[in-house]
Amino acid sequence: MPDAAAHLPFFYGSISRAEAEEHLKLAGMADGLFLLRQCLRSLGGYVLSLVYDLQFHHYPIERQLNGTYAIAGGKPHCGPAELCEFYSKDADGLPCALRKPCNRPSGMEPQPGVFDSLRETMVRDYVRQTWKLEGDALEQAIISQAPQVEKLIATTAHERMPWYHSSISREEAERKLYSGSQHDGKFLLRPRKEQGSYALSLIYGKTVYHYLINQDKSGKYCIPEGTKFDTLWQLVEYLKLKADGLIYCLKEICPNANASTAAVVAAPTLPVHPSMPRRNDTLNSDGYTPEPARLTKSQGEKSRVLPMDTSVYESPYSDPEELKEKKLFLKRENLIIDEVELGSGNFGCVRKGVYKMRKKQIDVAIKVLKSANEKAEKEEMMKEAQIMHQLDNPYIVRIIGVCKAEALMLVMEMAIAGPLNKFLSAKKEEVPVSNVVELLHQVSMGMKYLEEKNFVHRDLAARNVLLVNQHYAKISDFGLSKALAADDSYYTARSAGKWPLKWYAPECINYRKFSSRSDVWSYGVTMWEAFTYGQKPYKKMKGPEVIKFIEDGNRMDCPSECPPDMYALMRDCWIYKWEDRPGFSDVEQRIRTYYYSLASKAEGVEDAPQAAKATSA
Repeated sequence: MPDAAAHLPFFYGSISRAEAEEHLKLAGMADGLFLLRQCLRSLGGYVLSLVYDLQFHHYPIERQLNGTYAIAGGKPHCGPAELCEFYSKDADGLPCALRKPCNRPSGMEPQPGVFDSLRETMVRDYVRQTWKLEGDALEQAIISQAPQVEKLIATTAHERMPWYHSSISREEAERKLYSGSQHDGKFLLRPRKEQGSYALSLIYGKTVYHYLINQDKSGKYCIPEGTKFDTLWQLVEYLKLKADGLIYCLKEICPNANASTAAVVAAPTLPVHPSMPRRNDTLNSDGYTPEPARLTKSQGEKSRVLPMDTSVYESPYSDPEELKEKKLFLKRENLIIDEVELGSGNFGCVRKGVYKMRKKQIDVAIKVLKSANEKAEKEEMMKEAQIMHQLDNPYIVRIIGVCKAEALMLVMEMAIAGPLNKFLSAKKEEVPVSNVVELLHQVSMGMKYLEEKNFVHRDLAARNVLLVNQHYAKISDFGLSKALAADDSYYTARSAGKWPLKWYAPECINYRKFSSRSDVWSYGVTMWEAFTYGQKPYKKMKGPEVIKFIEDGNRMDCPSECPPDMYALMRDCWIYKWEDRPGFSDVEQRIRTYYYSLASKAEGVEDAPQAAKATSA
């Protein structure tokens, strides 16, 4: 898996901003002179360094979830070479077009980054062990799964670095730094007791300074008010080049005696079972949840269909060529509608169908609006389509587009197994609790993605979680959803309308205020539905009775099949004050930790050791 830009003569690899500027100076500083380098902030990204009017301009290029590359606010391109070719013809927001590549001097190879030497071996080992593949099948799986697996491995690669100390306190960190040489810039990194929080300990002038590193809701790491990074090792590499808020640059590693640098490079350590990450692993919101070992698969049972094995796991627009033609409105001739009806409601019905794309055809569900429906309902469907068109996540039903023909039709991915509540009610004897936890974890990952995108769902319930199969869930029905501005934490609805009060948080009912934290309340109700195998919440209570029940401090009882840890999470989702509830980042972390603890017990191994708890940063 060579770097996508490795073949470009103007790609310098992992060099600093200052080094890039030095190369451009030596090449003459002509307008439009440019080079490409690795980005230290964004995983898989680049920086375009450009000269104009004797000034340096640096533009980060991020790799999107669908594998395309784009400068912020710019058009997506299928690779860094194609992006540079585009900007050589059209400045499109840059101060000038790219006119002359600043090629590497003869004999100079691109500078490898710290992760480059680990990536290929780690991805290969992970895919081989997780899916038991060899030969051509292994190579094909690596190609198709590399982006997801690489992100998973990259976010835990710091654990293999010699400067990472997984189980020491603040006091032990100071003792290690004072031991031996006490050169300015000697450092180590350690986890803190708060989940997703770390401390960077640095010596300068014979004094040890401790810097807090937090993970924000989008999963990025930073020192408060500092630059944000996709991974901890990128943050460390950047701080070796620039102090950026520290008292001094990172210079000398304070090595972890238990870590072997040779082992890091040659044979990265995988979890006890390749499908079972360590407790403090961080999966991103679009990541794949591997199957815990032997949780539901008995001897002789046929291999089950995992999310990553299904055609709907990957975006229909994962191919950049398909992405070029991605439009909200679809041509009727590309849509084949079956007579099979999947469901119906006041709006109309949902039919099965096939949509023909440029290179493939996919199964779809088609929401067909009744021709007699009012203008307001058509506007509601268009609003839902416009919201869903912005979202692309494996655990959310993706929209393909809208078709205006014999009726207004919303074309979506197919989730053939139907709503979660009906599925669980019909197949209670076939679905173990571990399977319920698995599906709820996937819902939490989808909701975490929405939270990161500043979307409020407003109608999360088991009826709006659709199943592709018994082990793959997707969130649907975005008719009530609302996009928030980047600096908004909630919005106020103008009118009540027909609301699903049994799933609504107190602030929604009392003040019409909706936020990701009110979605967390709804997620708690969805959990209750799932663990009762599809029962209706609050029994036969009416809306006003439910409101009084909650205001009196009461909450629904623990379902008989629900594990205590999961009921504790449910209760935290139902904390009265919205600001005291956990966010989906915390919810996803807790349910994932529990999910893998089930795997540990099933595997018959001891629980993975947790990091030592530091008293403070």
